Amino acid sequence: MKKKQLRLGAFLPSSGHHLASWRHPDAEAGAGLSFKHYKRLAQTAERGKFDMIFLADGVAIRDRDQTSEVLSRNGKLVHFEPLTLLSALSVVTENIGLTATVSTTYNEPFHLARKFASLDYLSNGRAGWNLVTSATEAEALNFNRENHMEHTLRYERAKEFVDVVTKLWDSWEDDAFLRDKESGVYFDPDKLHVPNHKGEHFSVRGPLNVARPIQGYPVIIQAGSSEDGKNLAAQTAEVIFTAQQTLAEAQGFYADVKGRLAQYGRSPDHLKIMPGIFPVIGRTEQEAQDKFDQIQELIDPVVGLNLLGGMIGGFDLSAYPLDGPLPELPETNGGKSRQKLLTDLAHRENLTIRQLYLWIAGARGHRQIVGTPTQIADLLEDWFVNGGADGFNIMPPWLPGGLDEFVELVIPELQRRGLFRTEYEASTLRENLGLPRPRNQFSKAPELAIASSAK
Repeated sequence: MKKKQLRLGAFLPSSGHHLASWRHPDAEAGAGLSFKHYKRLAQTAERGKFDMIFLADGVAIRDRDQTSEVLSRNGKLVHFEPLTLLSALSVVTENIGLTATVSTTYNEPFHLARKFASLDYLSNGRAGWNLVTSATEAEALNFNRENHMEHTLRYERAKEFVDVVTKLWDSWEDDAFLRDKESGVYFDPDKLHVPNHKGEHFSVRGPLNVARPIQGYPVIIQAGSSEDGKNLAAQTAEVIFTAQQTLAEAQGFYADVKGRLAQYGRSPDHLKIMPGIFPVIGRTEQEAQDKFDQIQELIDPVVGLNLLGGMIGGFDLSAYPLDGPLPELPETNGGKSRQKLLTDLAHRENLTIRQLYLWIAGARGHRQIVGTPTQIADLLEDWFVNGGADGFNIMPPWLPGGLDEFVELVIPELQRRGLFRTEYEASTLRENLGLPRPRNQFSKAPELAIASSAK
C-alpha cells in the first residue's frame, strides 16, 4: 500500500519572505515586477513537484501614516496583481497549481468568480483562491471607506460572498454547451441556472459569462485562525494556510478545525491543513546559521519596527524604547490570531520590541527552522505523521536561492523517505491535492468526470 503523501505549497513573495530579502546579495531587488523572475520560480517549483505556488496580495501600501523614510526603505512595495501574473505563468507551466489571495471585503462576487473561472480554463484546471477578509485600514481608504469593516461583519460578508461565487460557478452544468453547428443549438437551456441571489450583503442575478470551471470550483484556500476564521474554514475551505510554533500547537489546531467539519457534512480528508515553514538550509548546521545571521544583519530597525506594528494590529510603537517590553495592546480590528500569537510570545519569552521584530522578520510568526536538509525533513515528517499537518506552505527566506536549495536538497530527502511524490498524479490542482470535485448545486444529474478535452 502506498505511503500517505504530504502536500507542498511554494509561497513566493517577490524577493523572498525575509524582511530584508531584497537586500540579500543573491536576490533580485526588482523581483516584484519581473516576469522572468517569477517564470523561473514557478518552473523550479514545478520541477520539485510542488502542489502549488501561492501569491499573497493586499490592495494598498499598508499603514497610511508611514513616513517617507519608512517607505523608502521597504523593498517590497510594488508587485504584479496576482491573477494577471498567474494567467501569464499558466502558459509556461503544465502541472503546478496557481493560487492567489483575493479579498472578499474589497471585491464583488461576480468579478472574482469570472476571473478565477477564466484562470482555471487558461491553466487547464490549476486555479486556487486564497479567501481573505483583508486586515488593514489602508485598504479601506482605497475603496470609498473611512474605516475598515468590523471583524465579525467581514466574516459574515465573506460567508455570503462564497455562497454567491459558488452559485455563479454553478450557473452552467458541465455538459450545457452542445455547440451543434448543424442544429444551430449552442447550449441546452435546461442546463443554465440563473442564481438570482438576494441576501443581506449581495444582490446578484447572474449567470456567469464563463462556463463552469474545469475543477468545478477552483480550490478554495483560507488562512484565518481566529474563531470566525476557523468557522468559515470549516464551512468553505479545502486548504488552510496557518501558523503554529510547536507540534503541540499544530496538533491542537488540526484537531480543532477538522473536528468542526462534521457539522457541515464534510469529511476530514476534504480539508488539507498546511502550516507555513520558513527554512534556512545549509549542508551543515553552521552553514545554515551563517546564512541566517547574514540576512538578519541586513534588517533596518525602522523597517523592523514598522513590520511589528503592522502585525500586531497597526499600532505605532515608535514612542516605546526598542529594548523595552512590548506594551499592553487593545484588541485589534485587523488580524486577531496573529496579534495574539505575537503578544503571547513576547510575554512568554520576555522579549523586547527589538527582539520581537527580529524574531518575526523572516517567518512572520510561522515555524522557522535553521538547519540541514535532514533536520528540516525530520520536522516536516514529525508534524505530518503525528497529526499536526497534511502538508506545508514553504516560505523561502530569499529568492530564487531559498527555493532552489529546498528543491535540490530537501525534496530528495522527502522522496527518499516515501513522503512526497516523484511525479504528479494528475493534471488538476484539485486531483493532485486529493480533493473531490464538487457537484453542481443546481443539477439533478450525477456529477460528470472532468472532460478530457478540457485537460
